[in-house]
Amino acid sequence: MKLYNLKRTALVAAFGLVAILGTGGVANAQTRNQIQKQQQKVVKQQQKVIRQQQKLANQQQKLQNARYRVYRNGSYYQTDRRGADLLRQAVNAGYQQGFRAGQNDRSGRRGGDYNNNSIYRSGNYGYQSYVDSRQYQYYFQQGFQRGYQDGYNSRNQYGTNSNGSLNILGTILQGILNLQQF
Repeated sequence: MKLYNLKRTALVAAFGLVAILGTGGVANAQTRNQIQKQQQKVVKQQQKVIRQQQKLANQQQKLQNARYRVYRNGSYYQTDRRGADLLRQAVNAGYQQGFRAGQNDRSGRRGGDYNNNSIYRSGNYGYQSYVDSRQYQYYFQQGFQRGYQDGYNSRNQYGTNSNGSLNILGTILQGILNLQQF
């Protein structure tokens, strides 16, 4: 009888052990599947981020390589992004210098004629040799004329004065430059 009970106890213990180990195996398999699914999600998200970064890099490259047409005196001139930026700076620098010159002439009770100003005549204030000097001079003088009128007449028709920071209006700038990207 003792042998029978011992066999029965061993058999029950073996079934119990199989049941415990078998359940653990199923649980481990489910955990492995969940981990694999999470890893697949992470990989997909990383691939999406990489595609977005590549797309952004391509767009930035296109912007850096962008070509512009500038219309002046009945002709078109071509330049790149850096040249377009320098021409924008020429107009804005001209506006700033013209505004100050106009204010000085008004306060000094001199006639309102920007043609007498040496900075206007030279037109090379802030010039960088990356663009043609005649183009720079032309656009600087365009900005100067408008800045001078605003400064001499104590107004902001062509630009803004925000805490001493003078800038030509974007619509005026675009009208002067007539930049077209292609």
